[in-house]
Amino acid sequence: MRAFLLEDHTTPPHLAEIAQPMPGPGQILVKIAACGLNFADLLMIDGMYQDTPTPPFTMGMELAGTVMGHGPGVDMPKVGARVAIFAGQGGLAEYGVFDARRAVPIPDAMPFPQAAGFLVAYGTSHLALTRKAGLQPGERLVVLGAAGGVGLSAVALGAAMGAEVVAVARGAERLAVAQAAGAHHLIDSRDGDLAARLKALGGVDVVYDAVGGADFDAALRATRPEGRILTIGFASGVVPQIPANLLLVKNISVMGFYWGGYLRFAPDVLNTSLTELMALYAAGRIKPHVSATFPLEETAAALALLRERKSTGKVVVTI
Repeated sequence: MRAFLLEDHTTPPHLAEIAQPMPGPGQILVKIAACGLNFADLLMIDGMYQDTPTPPFTMGMELAGTVMGHGPGVDMPKVGARVAIFAGQGGLAEYGVFDARRAVPIPDAMPFPQAAGFLVAYGTSHLALTRKAGLQPGERLVVLGAAGGVGLSAVALGAAMGAEVVAVARGAERLAVAQAAGAHHLIDSRDGDLAARLKALGGVDVVYDAVGGADFDAALRATRPEGRILTIGFASGVVPQIPANLLLVKNISVMGFYWGGYLRFAPDVLNTSLTELMALYAAGRIKPHVSATFPLEETAAALALLRERKSTGKVVVTI
């Protein structure tokens, strides 16, 4: 079968022919239809992601496809079931074997490309906004990097939860995508003093930050007393240095959030969240945005689009 392999951290990943795997105990065999790409994939190539597998390995953290077989001790999900799986690796291939417990049923109306790009982005935003930040209806939520994969999902979920959403992104085109997802206020991150513009709105209650750098600093200065700041990632390449005295004076909480970590210490929490999200999709309350799809043989081009930060929503590889 074909698979997109990372052999080591000194050479670019490439498409290769490898043996089709067979499911072991507790595993299912999946015919993969689509794989969602993430910023973490780029970090894995460079060996900088906290959960980078030891090379060589097949890349692709999240996927959707059809169950084709079971390993010993497994009878669910049934053969023929449509599922989405966060696996951490193995999604950029024609087939894969995965832990059956990680398979999430896909609503009948959900296309595979949407399902493949759904788990990490929407899963991250759902748990971050509900479990960590406790976002309440009527609160003002600012989303930094609002047109990216996780950012756009935070806009959509924040609006669905009754928050007043402020989208911060670069350029009118990206802001229009955020507005279509439910943002109430739009701020171009390239235009002027971000802190002043947020303060002009009356400040913010919750900050969702997948960017870091100067945008984090600006949002911190505009956060209201008892506000909550979620650190989701550092797409800018700059990890913020947080002045603890400002947290003290304004009673602000800064919370780190790593969605994949729940697989190790609270997998049931993650699975419950994903089930709730699938129900929201089935009810028509959220609609994931896939901005670009590429065939498997053009995975390198798909990753380049992600690296150049030219995409909105999710980039998905179809197999």
